[in-house]
Amino acid sequence: MFKAYGILPVNESVYWIGANDRETDKFEGLWDIPLGVAYNSYFVDDERTALVDTVKSSFMDDFLYRLNLLLDGRRLDYVIVNHMEPDHSGSLGMIRRLYPGVKYVGNAKTLEMLKNFFGIADDTVEIKEGETLDLGRHKLTFATAPMVHWPESMATYDVTDRVLFSNDIFGGFGALEGGIFDDEANHDWAIYEMMRYYVNIVGRFAAPALKALAKVRGLDVAMICPSHGPIWRSDPSHVMGLYEKWSRQETEEGVVVVYGSMYGNTKIASDVIARALSESGVKKVSVYDISRSNMSYVTTDIWKYAGLILSSCTYNMELYPPMASLLRLLENKMMKGRKIGLCGSYSWSSAALREMTEFVNRSKGGWTPVDPSVEFKSFPTADDLALCASLGKNMAEAVSGM
Repeated sequence: MFKAYGILPVNESVYWIGANDRETDKFEGLWDIPLGVAYNSYFVDDERTALVDTVKSSFMDDFLYRLNLLLDGRRLDYVIVNHMEPDHSGSLGMIRRLYPGVKYVGNAKTLEMLKNFFGIADDTVEIKEGETLDLGRHKLTFATAPMVHWPESMATYDVTDRVLFSNDIFGGFGALEGGIFDDEANHDWAIYEMMRYYVNIVGRFAAPALKALAKVRGLDVAMICPSHGPIWRSDPSHVMGLYEKWSRQETEEGVVVVYGSMYGNTKIASDVIARALSESGVKKVSVYDISRSNMSYVTTDIWKYAGLILSSCTYNMELYPPMASLLRLLENKMMKGRKIGLCGSYSWSSAALREMTEFVNRSKGGWTPVDPSVEFKSFPTADDLALCASLGKNMAEAVSGM
């Protein structure tokens, strides 16, 4: 009966009661989610009942209906608040009204935010690292994960069933299409959307993510239940390994070419660069028009591959605005250990190459320049394009074997 109402068993006493959002176009108003996103919430059925995370407020009705069916007249004892961002905490205020006396479980920073967001200051349980909450058969422990990616972020571990409720850690974009487990979904798609989520939501906090990973690596995890994306049950250690690779900013052999162009001249230069990369043996070349590509896809490939080439025009005596936005985002991500090549154009006031060079210099070694830096006026000449081809060839050599 439960399945008919979207209540899906994770195991014999844990149930998925989350929501699938296929209506929101941009996650956080920034990142394209053409395949939607899931807000995962879990109900633990025991002598004392517990809800692990909730859903975005606009999906609250169905979620609360499922919760009420599972409770079947019993009280809700605890809500485990792993993270206070509204896509997870949006239903907390309504839960307080519907289930008076329910206790909110979180760390000190969680409880501070709980008061700030919802005015809830009583019926709270402050937990510390490693403490246990006894539900009866299930014993829950807690691991803080500060700045992955908010200061109060934490994960909950069910010692009994070896289930890690990881919240945003190991989460991914994409609504759940019928199945809730990774082995019920397109595996390559799920991994890519997890990486895209990591790069754009968590990536800046790669160092704290490594600290959090060290904690969960020490646990015996049979299943990872994140707050977005599929539940990872087929090979949790593989998923942890990928997350560690991304957090260490380990790259693959490949090059991303991003161009900004008003009238196609820097596009011409970029096509020559991309062709030179391919002729030099680089199999993985991604080319993006920054005016038309959502940043989340661009940054994911930049995080993945060892080389980046930026090609941009000058606009009103400054760097072309979409390219300037990309550079601000890359600077925020604090990327390191990658090769970079530059190509700029102008007609009456040079700025693009200068501003992109300043970006590289501000990274203090995070980006290693590859020569030659190319700059042309108005339309690229044959000599300019020859320099572009040299840039592509030299970048191919720089990333070879990485």
